[in-house]
Amino acid sequence: MNNTSSNNSTNNPRTGSGGGFGGRGGGGGRRFGGGNRGGAPRAPAEFEQKTLSVDRVSRVTKGGKRFSFRATVVIGDGKGRVGTGMAQSKDVAQSVQKAVHQAKKGMIKVILKDGTILHPVTAKFNSAIVMLKPAPIGSGVKAGGPVRVVAKLGGIENITAKLLSRTNNKVNIAQATIRALSQLRVSMVAPVVVEVVEVPVVNSETAVDSVITNP
Repeated sequence: MNNTSSNNSTNNPRTGSGGGFGGRGGGGGRRFGGGNRGGAPRAPAEFEQKTLSVDRVSRVTKGGKRFSFRATVVIGDGKGRVGTGMAQSKDVAQSVQKAVHQAKKGMIKVILKDGTILHPVTAKFNSAIVMLKPAPIGSGVKAGGPVRVVAKLGGIENITAKLLSRTNNKVNIAQATIRALSQLRVSMVAPVVVEVVEVPVVNSETAVDSVITNP
């Protein structure tokens, strides 16, 4: 009788110490958390993204109000490419994904030199007016809000920015910054003019003869 009870307890996967699911001795139990869960390591993302705002919007229909979410996203590679996008969906994650897709379509290439822009530029988008100025090396990004986000993701290391209009709309400020960066032109940079002065060469023998003949 005792032998039967001991055999039952040994074969029981919950209480036995054999090769059951909960046993310590056997290797039949499944163990999670060991090894590489995801297999191969993930490749680094091509663009970094920053969500500026996620707003809930509503639309009044015959059956009532329908709510959805509108996301504004800025993406960039940190090497001069930057873009912004805005999309709307019923889910927050889906609206962010759509906004990233829109931002990839409208990306621009920023012309940089020594980590800053080439010349001052001002742009307006709706109620936002943004002015950007180049800054010397080591100054950093002297800007705040959406302008700073766009500059960082675009790879701009030194810049001075100022908001000329009193508005708190992040979408308009980001769009005005993108428009200002798209207006940068190499031809607008003042060329450096070097003046060359020709100095006549005087022969030493001729100079000595002239001094002797004309004391």
